Amino acid sequence: MGYEFTGTDLDFLQSEGGAGALSAVGDLELSARSSVRDITEVRSRFPDHASALIETVTVRRKARVKLSDADRWLVTNDAVQQATPTLVARRRATRLVGRRVHDVTCSIGGELAVLVESAELVVGSDLDPIRLRMAAHNVPGATVFRADAVTPTTRDTVVVADPGRRAGGRRRHDPAALQPPLPDLFDAYRGRDLIVKCAPGLDFDAVDWPGEIEVVSLDGGVREACLWSEGLSERGIRRRAAVLRSDGAVVEFTDAESDDIPVEPPGEFLVDPDGAVVRAGLVRHYGARYGLWQLDPRIAYLTGNTVPAGVRGFRILEQSKFSEKVLRQLLERMDCGSVEILVRGVDVDPAILRPKLKLRGSVALSVVITRIGRSAVCFVCAPGTTDQPV
Repeated sequence: MGYEFTGTDLDFLQSEGGAGALSAVGDLELSARSSVRDITEVRSRFPDHASALIETVTVRRKARVKLSDADRWLVTNDAVQQATPTLVARRRATRLVGRRVHDVTCSIGGELAVLVESAELVVGSDLDPIRLRMAAHNVPGATVFRADAVTPTTRDTVVVADPGRRAGGRRRHDPAALQPPLPDLFDAYRGRDLIVKCAPGLDFDAVDWPGEIEVVSLDGGVREACLWSEGLSERGIRRRAAVLRSDGAVVEFTDAESDDIPVEPPGEFLVDPDGAVVRAGLVRHYGARYGLWQLDPRIAYLTGNTVPAGVRGFRILEQSKFSEKVLRQLLERMDCGSVEILVRGVDVDPAILRPKLKLRGSVALSVVITRIGRSAVCFVCAPGTTDQPV
């Protein structure tokens, strides 16, 4: 939870005096070390607006990692937590160039700010009057108005929705527990072009969705799942993974590609596909593109004798059945002093295992613990390395 802004706060923040006050507060450190001194100064200089100023400045700083123009935006902490990173939103906007788009949960305008760059028409709506005022300030090129997301208010538009996914500080993964609930959105816009942004942890099997499900990552972190209605998706594609990097590189994988790969003993390297690929269920398609194969048909680790460009791979040094005793002996023999532990398909907590290994050597290594067939196995590897970027 963050500070609850009022209309009076926004009147001040949007005024000439408010702009000057924001600039002054923005010059303060506002860190844990200086917070008492800085807050005292703000309260002394701007007694009627201290909380709104401090909240705006601190949340703007958090928002810089997501929003490209955060230092001029009016923001709330909750809105920024759910906001789509600009690079992810911009990538989605490339599929909507020249379209008429209505963001029915526009919040403070994160999606609108990108859509206005290339869409023919952009409108936004929300039930929260404070966030609507912020959106109007943040994205002057968009038209915004108050409306319920499940009450259609435009025609011939692509509808974009980003249901609320948090309650009491916790994420909600049940489609019916989102705000608004996914079934209500589906019913309200049945037959319309619809895009719904969801948390990547959404249970796809619980969603009766006839179109495309796309999972997007940015710089290795999975950011969102996105549902595209049939009219907006390419024929024959039901799953897509979009792997983005901050330098602008984009690599996509879809279920229209071949997934014909064998299950064979390990090659020279282990490869852990990007999280978007794993969440989208496209591990085999990823492996087929890069000439990799599986260790086990139920495990997402792949293996091969080369590592795809820009992907982190682990050169296998030793392999054995997994037990704490055997792994400790292996690492001791290899003079290991620090270890990265990766686990998939086996009930092992790296934080609990690491001190039990009693490492005293000087070499840094990586350990991958996974399941092959019915057996838990461990691979001792050289530290993960990345080939040249795409």
